[in-house]
Amino acid sequence: MEILAFGVQKDEKPLIEKAFAGHCEVRCVGLFLSEDTAPIAAGHEIVSTSVNADLDHQVLRTLADGGTRMIAQRSTGFNNIDLDAAERLGLTVARVSYYSPYSVAEFAWTLATAVNRRIVRASNRTRDFDFRLDGLMGRDLRGRTVGVLGTGKIGEAFTRIAHGFGMNLLGWDIAENPACVELGMKYVDKERLFAEADLISLHVPLLPATRHLVDAAALRTMKDDAILVNSSRGGLVDTEALVGELRAGRFTGVGLDVYEAEAGLFFFDKSLAGVEDDTLARLVTFPNVVVTSHQAYYTVEAVRQIVDATVRNVLDYTAGRRNENVLVPRA
Repeated sequence: MEILAFGVQKDEKPLIEKAFAGHCEVRCVGLFLSEDTAPIAAGHEIVSTSVNADLDHQVLRTLADGGTRMIAQRSTGFNNIDLDAAERLGLTVARVSYYSPYSVAEFAWTLATAVNRRIVRASNRTRDFDFRLDGLMGRDLRGRTVGVLGTGKIGEAFTRIAHGFGMNLLGWDIAENPACVELGMKYVDKERLFAEADLISLHVPLLPATRHLVDAAALRTMKDDAILVNSSRGGLVDTEALVGELRAGRFTGVGLDVYEAEAGLFFFDKSLAGVEDDTLARLVTFPNVVVTSHQAYYTVEAVRQIVDATVRNVLDYTAGRRNENVLVPRA
């Protein structure tokens, strides 16, 4: 049996091929799964997808009609999959429920410190042999307040780093994490967190209840010199409202590894074709904004764990077993 893996990055391919070796054949393609590319999966019982795949009802119908029976998504998030449609079509769906939380937490801090200390601007200047310090002044983080929305595994790892910086810790989640409380975190309502935090980092999943968690009202509540970091899901932030606040000259910095309309943009080379998304084009022009292309998870350790979990999901499916990663069980 050959598995078809969509959306495979060049760095990922050897890790995927090595992990599946001795178990089953795998064909890796750089194309992302969409309505246009779904027909090439015909004849493949198992398809593996990436987080930016579009698995709506029509795509799932095309896969099912072509003989696909199992979808192994290589990510924790699954908001891109119509699970109800998958169940109606008899498709088994599994994800990766865990991988290195340090990969995302460390990258979130990379964004935070980059915008705080104007690293990108400084680097661009020195490439032109401009060594002035004008406009590069940052702030000490020690003694300031960090607000962490979502204190699961990644949020906890982020909090431990904040504790190392000597920051005051505020948290918001549906349940308190004892490890974060032990570090000195105080859980408050999100309105208070937005109002008091000097640095806000998002670590919650994208659900109907969390879409635009950082909306216009939240942005207006934040301090004028706050830093906002989102390394979770783009839809957590109302980007149009964020652009409006940035145009008004607010916020010390914004670090975004995700964007709510990133599908069809992130992971692609648009340098020659250009980008028609006016909001994103405006966003990247602000000197206090750093945008990266959904790479927070992209470490050797995390990708290996993702691939290993995907292999296990496939092997459990073929053996008729169900594990904790299954979102839609085998019919």
